[in-house]
Amino acid sequence: MAAIMPLLLPAGIIFLILVLIVMLLGGEGPSSKRMKAAAGADAGGGKRLSRADGATANRRKQVQDNLKNLSADQRASRRRLATTGARLGQAGLSIGPLTFWIGSLAFGGVLTILVFISGFEVTLIPFSRYLIVAGVAVIGMFGLPRWIVDNLISGRQKKFTAQFTDALEVMVRGIRSGLLLGECLQIVARESQEPLRSEFLGLTDNMSMGATVDTAIGRLYTRMPLPEVNFFQIVLAIQARGGGNLTEALANLAGVLRARRLMKEKIKALSSEAIASASIIGCLPPGVMILVYMSTPKYITLLFTTALGNLYLVIGAVTMSCGIFVMKKMVSFKF
Repeated sequence: MAAIMPLLLPAGIIFLILVLIVMLLGGEGPSSKRMKAAAGADAGGGKRLSRADGATANRRKQVQDNLKNLSADQRASRRRLATTGARLGQAGLSIGPLTFWIGSLAFGGVLTILVFISGFEVTLIPFSRYLIVAGVAVIGMFGLPRWIVDNLISGRQKKFTAQFTDALEVMVRGIRSGLLLGECLQIVARESQEPLRSEFLGLTDNMSMGATVDTAIGRLYTRMPLPEVNFFQIVLAIQARGGGNLTEALANLAGVLRARRLMKEKIKALSSEAIASASIIGCLPPGVMILVYMSTPKYITLLFTTALGNLYLVIGAVTMSCGIFVMKKMVSFKF
């Protein structure tokens, strides 16, 4: 017995350790209960988060659908504004697309015949005469008429933008004096100059025929696709749907457009030196050619009478065109 007693103490300690291990692993102590409670709370929170995530996903899907519809509407609007009929209306021309294309083809045909009769060709380049005639035909039929229309559109838009801010201020003063918006639009149509006069006359005519203000201004935007007209349409649409002080909204819009115009003039003043330099560089080679022809015609006529001179003329024209195009892009700012 005395010999067994020293062995009982280590065996008892080992048994107690095993019991404690079993209790810790199999029993539910306070810590395990807290862990289960936390797990249950996390599960409930997960369910709530899943519901919140579902609502967020639905809202995100709705926003994406709205953005897709908006982008599709914008693409359709850009396609409508880029048609030949729309651009002729923006240029202030009363002719139709068919008349425009017939005139373009006739002008290009006459120009092509004149170049073909002249017999100009570069002898070092095979079939150069036919290439030159084909290039002149494409430019005369499609390039030059569209360039003229683009210049007419740009000129009308500049004049409209310069007068539009004053028209907004006239409307603000008229509404403050108690007149209706339609009456203020008629005053602007009567007292303004072209092109603002004709565009606002069309606007008031559409309204008198029963069109809403939003629809009438949308048609105005088709003829004048400018950010200023778009801002005007947005302000009137928000005021019509949500209410508010129309006078204050139009006055704020007039201030924004005037600041925008001042910024544009500031950019024009800062870039005027670069524009002058580009103009001088672009006009220098033709000017030197004319001066040399006036002083010593035999020296410059080699460019027109020899094959190598013709090749140099073609290379010079191509490189000058590329340089003028690059300089124009560098000094053109859009905002």
